[in-house]
Amino acid sequence: MNPPIRAVIADDQMMVRQGFTVLLNAEPDIEVVGQAVNGLDAIDKVAELAPDVVLMDIRMPELGGIEATRRITSPEGSTVKVLVLTTFDLDEYVYEALRAGASGFLLKDASADELAHAVRVVASGDALLSPNITKRLIVEFSRTAGAPRAPLKERVGDLTERETEVLTLIAGGLSNAEIARQLIVAEQTVKTHVGRILVKLGIRDRTQAAVFAYESGLVRPGGL
Repeated sequence: MNPPIRAVIADDQMMVRQGFTVLLNAEPDIEVVGQAVNGLDAIDKVAELAPDVVLMDIRMPELGGIEATRRITSPEGSTVKVLVLTTFDLDEYVYEALRAGASGFLLKDASADELAHAVRVVASGDALLSPNITKRLIVEFSRTAGAPRAPLKERVGDLTERETEVLTLIAGGLSNAEIARQLIVAEQTVKTHVGRILVKLGIRDRTQAAVFAYESGLVRPGGL
């Protein structure tokens, strides 16, 4: 049996922290190992407890969730995944959190099942969290992001033709199984391609791959 997913909850509202802790600790494969009251506290808790996932509120005193996410995910070798908590699904701050390194986001009024599923998805890195919503969010804010970022565009050239195709489909919110069906290949083959894409581009997971695809200009808003 695999060890439980270790989670830290960072939110300045005690009721949110305690409520999520109760819900997640009721799951046999998830353990809340710590709580943080702001971004600085979250950074300290990550260093102390080495969790797999941080559930991060965006708006917190002293240090907000976006900068805390950036500091937690940016060090080389960091494997901690961040799941952003938000009140509204179309929120410019959520997109900034994704750009800062978050793996996905979840509405605070999500059900207990949705909460647990989101933690598992983010911990595994195998799929985008709420692909339709995440895709819509990325598209919406990439519309106003200006021209593609040249350094990112150049890095697309490191990918093979097939890897570029897979990255485009990831940006469309497709799972490995869906990509495999579309390309008529084995799902394990897709998984191998995804792994190589992440290594070549130096990115952490599928959500970051989707952000990269839009910001590099590989995928255009409305083009999927």
